[in-house]
Amino acid sequence: MRWEENMVVRRGARISWPVKTPELNVTGQDSFERKIKMKHVFLLSAILAAGVMVSPTPTKAADTSGPMRFVLIPKTVHPWFDKVNAGAQSAATMLSKATGQQITVEYRAPQSADVSMQNDIIERAIATHPNGILLDPLDEKGNRSTMEEADGQGVGLTVFDSPPPQGMDVTGVGADFCEQGTLAAERLVKLIGEKGEVAIMMGVPTAPNHSIRAQCEQKVFAKYPAVKVVATGIDNDSIETAQKQASAIMQAHPNLAGWVACDAAGPVGVGQAIRESGQTGKVKEVGLDNLNDMIQLIKDGVAESSASSRPEMQGYWAVVAAWQKAAGQKTPKNIDTGIDIITKQSL
Repeated sequence: MRWEENMVVRRGARISWPVKTPELNVTGQDSFERKIKMKHVFLLSAILAAGVMVSPTPTKAADTSGPMRFVLIPKTVHPWFDKVNAGAQSAATMLSKATGQQITVEYRAPQSADVSMQNDIIERAIATHPNGILLDPLDEKGNRSTMEEADGQGVGLTVFDSPPPQGMDVTGVGADFCEQGTLAAERLVKLIGEKGEVAIMMGVPTAPNHSIRAQCEQKVFAKYPAVKVVATGIDNDSIETAQKQASAIMQAHPNLAGWVACDAAGPVGVGQAIRESGQTGKVKEVGLDNLNDMIQLIKDGVAESSASSRPEMQGYWAVVAAWQKAAGQKTPKNIDTGIDIITKQSL
């Protein structure tokens, strides 16, 4: 599996970078860092360092001669965000070597998916005056004041795994979340023969990306008169919570035909519940993302497939965008890092 050679910007033209991008292994067995083809990365770095950016118009003068520090704040402690951090650290290494500056990324994760806890980490990060913050917001409304505080303090903000907040000059790095949910739901509909009861594991309902996926999954199911959504669960990005809720839902709905999810933890917990209840093959599942546990569920035949975003790429391009912004350059509104459909045949 390869990263795309082109970065797609949803608002505006397709931007072709004259570089090959790193190969990824969806099983996560190989180090992301080892997959970097440095000669191509250095070419990209030279282009960026020379100022051949998405827009030639700088936002403001910036001193980029000294060390630069960025703070990466995910939704919670989670193996998916470990992959994001791996990509972010690789970008920092690449930029450091290309520019001769010391570029560092500090990783500060809330212990749970709690908005107030995340806001506290954002405020503490702002107080240290970093060159930028890379944020995966838990709640656009709940995080709004701290995001605006960062902007007011001159700390550049880049969001990843989320659309950019409305009314703010912020780059959003991630997949097309509606497309991701639509792909998963359509695959499930075909698996169950376009009829039957289905359930959705919602993730964190206030999270913009989870909410978008859920809405688009609902729209797919609504197109099929014989498909009925009978239950939804809220796992708050916890595999354990997803497993417990999925077990309870399947007990309450013994005719349930299949599952989709809206986050990375949800489908892992759902798959574990399907396997433990002895319903592998009876209750179908199409998952999300590429956690090792999700990959194993596909290999074991518990889940048919997964519509996966690319977390390493999100971390990588979020750092590049944040670095551009800190250097006083305009950045695109959206950077689409793409979706992979992972099946047993593709592994």
